[in-house]
Amino acid sequence: MLSTHSSVVLADTAAVIEVAFIKQIREHLPKLSNLDRHANDEGVLGLQQGVIDNNGTAIFLEQKFVSQSIILNPEDDPLSSFQLLYDKGIRHFIVDLPAENLLQLATVTVNDAVWFYNVGAADDTLRSKSCRSNIFHINASDSMKADALAQFLVSKRWQDWFLIIGRRQADKGFAAAIRRSAKKFGANIVAEKTWDYGPDARRTAQADVPVFTQDVDYDVLMVADSVGEFGEYLMYRTWRPQVVAGTQGLFATSWHHTHEVWGAAQMQSRFGKRFKRRMTEIEYSVWAAMRVIGEATTRTQSTNNETIADYIRGDDLKLAGYKGQKLTFRKWNAQLRQPLLLVWEKSLVSVSPQSQFLHQRSQLDTLGFDQPEVSCEYSP
Repeated sequence: MLSTHSSVVLADTAAVIEVAFIKQIREHLPKLSNLDRHANDEGVLGLQQGVIDNNGTAIFLEQKFVSQSIILNPEDDPLSSFQLLYDKGIRHFIVDLPAENLLQLATVTVNDAVWFYNVGAADDTLRSKSCRSNIFHINASDSMKADALAQFLVSKRWQDWFLIIGRRQADKGFAAAIRRSAKKFGANIVAEKTWDYGPDARRTAQADVPVFTQDVDYDVLMVADSVGEFGEYLMYRTWRPQVVAGTQGLFATSWHHTHEVWGAAQMQSRFGKRFKRRMTEIEYSVWAAMRVIGEATTRTQSTNNETIADYIRGDDLKLAGYKGQKLTFRKWNAQLRQPLLLVWEKSLVSVSPQSQFLHQRSQLDTLGFDQPEVSCEYSP
């Protein structure tokens, strides 16, 4: 366990809603430069911003939000840390954990009125065959991000894709989402290859990438490289001058520092002035999770945990998320609907869903698993 953090504001007479954030450090992205530094506490600042925003309204209802953060090393046991917080009476947990650990926590507490707000695991199985009624998914899934990219690429008529897959399980999961999106929107995967040149592409990419991409006719090089082991070294080194997209190149994300419309510039400015850092996708998801709890508490004027969860599951919750429209949850897998940004490193390229892709209920449901695709044993 690396650190704990708590923030308490407002008068002691207010009714308290306590929320915990549990994050486990996973494999770091490889450094593109020896000067790169990784933030082990990514998400904690989003939690603090969410508490501040929630308490701006809660003060008028004689409520206050209290948060606590625990950052775990890869070898730490999330269950034991969770148990300590549970024994203190906390029932709302924002979690950035691997899918297997999140499922473990959700399964052992499925009858205990405990709720988890997933901000890290993008696995599609969590939104389908392994979904749980006590997990709300705040971050976008693999299939949502793949669909967001697919809609844009197909609208540009860049429909022939060459898929390159990394060696990790997360890479295979995103590759499966890309295949699904290609079939869904009419693209063609003309070739697939697994990157097997080793973990450090910095010194060998100039020679390896042209050979690796030489004999395929394609429009877009689609990359499934969850930790950035090789994907950043594909651009400008391929045999042909083609677009790179997926986990590197053009990628889909819930939040990015280039996003400035729909009030996002004000949000970016507030966050930057307060914390002297940019708001990342994880920070945004943690903030959004805290705001979901805050919105439910405000609207119900209740601090009862089950009342809050029932409101989130219902039809009335609509979160203002600086995305141009209110964000709501899908009833069939508790996934937060949201537009996704298509960005490159320093440029916002587009926002999906693309206008020509329609849906009978919500255009946002063109991203990710729709209701007929989900059979969820534990869904409410």
